[in-house]
Amino acid sequence: MAEETMNDFQDEIERSFRKVKEGDILEGTVIDISETEITLDLKYYTQGVIKVSDMSDDPKFSIHRDVKIGDEISATVISTDDGNGNILLSKKEANQLIAWDKIKEIADTDAYVDVKVSEAVKSGCVAFLEGIRGFIPASKLDLQFVEEDKLPEYVGKVLKVKVITADKDANKLVLSAREYLKEQADARRAEMISNIEVGLVTEGVVESLQNYGAFVNLGNGMTGLVHISQICNQRIAHPSSVLKVGQKVKVKVIAIKDGKLSLSMKALEEIAATEITEEKIEFESDGDATTSLGDLLKKAGF
Repeated sequence: MAEETMNDFQDEIERSFRKVKEGDILEGTVIDISETEITLDLKYYTQGVIKVSDMSDDPKFSIHRDVKIGDEISATVISTDDGNGNILLSKKEANQLIAWDKIKEIADTDAYVDVKVSEAVKSGCVAFLEGIRGFIPASKLDLQFVEEDKLPEYVGKVLKVKVITADKDANKLVLSAREYLKEQADARRAEMISNIEVGLVTEGVVESLQNYGAFVNLGNGMTGLVHISQICNQRIAHPSSVLKVGQKVKVKVIAIKDGKLSLSMKALEEIAATEITEEKIEFESDGDATTSLGDLLKKAGF
């Protein structure tokens, strides 16, 4: 026990006589907090001082809320003498050196991290990651582009983001929440599709027309393709000769492959139209059930 105490004492002596130079990162214990600065015990012959302006880049930082006596803080030496015999330090600079290393690791591992949106700015929002100011473009805040007047609604929200640009030299950090949201939406869509069976007859709205067919929105974030050969019995040059965007159509699910729905309108041409009521699901002449996709998914727990 005595030997351990002597070793500790020897270590403190060596630390107190070590040479400190500008740019070094030192660790100290907070021993005093004032309105303008924080004082650290560096286990050195003199103390360390960090001005409030050198603590953080975060505009919401509060010296009394975010710092406590006894906290261990790493900071960079700005000057070996602040004019009063103390070592002048900057936690902000140390934060940046350490933070950029952590951010690079996050970017390299393609990991998701939680950030809290602190403010809305032109064309996006700001969030801090490891104390570094990051920008989330309006196109990366959600699955769809977020209009300028909607940006303030994201302030205060915690988002799961991925680092898409980390340039330490340019002090540029760009984040994106879209990738995580898309993964979640794709997983939910795949689960919903697993509850749909070939043969289902339902209604949807024509979302877009392409040379090869029409995409029909079935609701609940689900879209299927009616190939041009499945639109009607007659040969047509383009889907626009029969359909228009926004038109409500009845379709039959004829195939499900790789999470994609193949639909047909032609398969229903000879089937008599039936009315769907909340009380009863009628069956058509060929035995196909006509139901709302929303009702089907509601039964499946969505």
